[in-house]
Amino acid sequence: MPSRGMRGWIGPLAVMAIGAVLRIWNLGQPHAIAFDETYYVKDALSLLRFGVERDMVEGAADKLLASDGNWRTVDIFKDGPEYVVHPPLGKWTIAAGEYVFGATPFGWRIAVAILGVIAILMTARIMRRMTRSDLIGTLAGLLLALEGIHLVMSRTGLLDMVLGFWVLAAFGLLVLDRDHTRARLARLVRDEGLDPLATQYGPRFGLRPYRWAALVALGLACSVKWSGLWFVAFFIIMSLVWDIGARRAIGVGQPWRATIIREVPSTALLALAIVPAVYLTSWTGWFISDGGWARDWAAGQGPSIIPDALRSLWHYHAEAWGFHVNLASPHSYASNPLSWPFQTRPTSFYWNSIKDGSQGCPTDNCAAEVLALGNPIIWWAGFVAMIYQAWRWATHRDWRSGDVLVGIAAGWVPWLLYLNRTIFTFYTVVYVPFLVMALAMTMGAMLGPSNAPEKRRALGAFAAGTLLIFIIIAAWWLYPIWTGQVMPYEQWQLRMWMPTWI
Repeated sequence: MPSRGMRGWIGPLAVMAIGAVLRIWNLGQPHAIAFDETYYVKDALSLLRFGVERDMVEGAADKLLASDGNWRTVDIFKDGPEYVVHPPLGKWTIAAGEYVFGATPFGWRIAVAILGVIAILMTARIMRRMTRSDLIGTLAGLLLALEGIHLVMSRTGLLDMVLGFWVLAAFGLLVLDRDHTRARLARLVRDEGLDPLATQYGPRFGLRPYRWAALVALGLACSVKWSGLWFVAFFIIMSLVWDIGARRAIGVGQPWRATIIREVPSTALLALAIVPAVYLTSWTGWFISDGGWARDWAAGQGPSIIPDALRSLWHYHAEAWGFHVNLASPHSYASNPLSWPFQTRPTSFYWNSIKDGSQGCPTDNCAAEVLALGNPIIWWAGFVAMIYQAWRWATHRDWRSGDVLVGIAAGWVPWLLYLNRTIFTFYTVVYVPFLVMALAMTMGAMLGPSNAPEKRRALGAFAAGTLLIFIIIAAWWLYPIWTGQVMPYEQWQLRMWMPTWI
């Protein structure tokens, strides 16, 4: 590693602090239910009260906003269950904030905001470990701190930031597993004189607690949204490819065959044991309650050796699957995944037109908006960075380039299979950390190696520094529409760089 002790933490902690200020400052504003918060904050409150989601009375959102925020007494629920289509963990995360701070906008956003802030630190430390560079790691964290979709989703009580947090945690744990496994192999060969060809498939890798922990994190991701399953598949394949590379590095004669025989069965069994176990645990409230939707469905069916609770849960999931695959109702903010790298159709989470000079409006015509829009400079430069990292992987087999592309692909490519579905740009928050990693590595390449000629380093520093300045300026300029600040309507229009942003 490039440094030891606190030296390796100073930069990541500094950029995390910047991200924390941007994400937590004035978090309770707007004092409104933003976009799909209308589902999740009320479901979270229901989980706190009853352990399952209950149906809501008419006007529940207005009653919640007008209440004193005491989650124990806010009464917006009917007696019957509510049909929901996402697993409970993301809503339990929102509920944790409501439990501590109340059923208020700040309360239902703070837990998600904390995860968003921690994700900045994790991104910086993961990138530092992958590149062995304090500078590039800190830069990746700073880019994430200044990224608009990540910032908006950190300030909103939705599920996608929670999903992205656990996906990033799983990736970081797999990187740790890679480092520790290779270090162990190096000790066996270098210090203990192990002959990699003494056995047909080389040495065994031993216990791998970081890989097990990564599977737990992936199970938690699936417990937020089913799209976490794509990351289970992509990341397991990625880690097995790492195992092939590790065996090849120490001279094992048949690295592919050895990995298939020794690692694939054990990894598959662990994944099939850990991920479903974690997922089912997240449904504990539904299991121990008799008030969840379809909880007693199996009781009216024929006898089976499968427990009624599991049969009912399977039926529930079949219904939810049908909802997801057939979701094609028109929406004004729906976006095509092919357009996501260009940020042409962001999602408006909140809009308020102010005509009477109130709410701090300095004129008689103001606007306040929360727009889930990425930092355009990061996204446009990041698209070029993805191409460069693909070239790096193809020509140099740089494992770091390949791995950040795997993270991007797992969060983006599956949506290309559902172009007829109603989907939104803010789904990209799950792979934004991998996008900024790709951009940070590319900016590091612009800077050049430490032994490059002085002129080359100076030109690279100028180019990378200029790009960073533009990113910072864009973040400063767009921050008011990321956070719902009141401004004159003309100022709001100046921030609408594309007609499709309106």
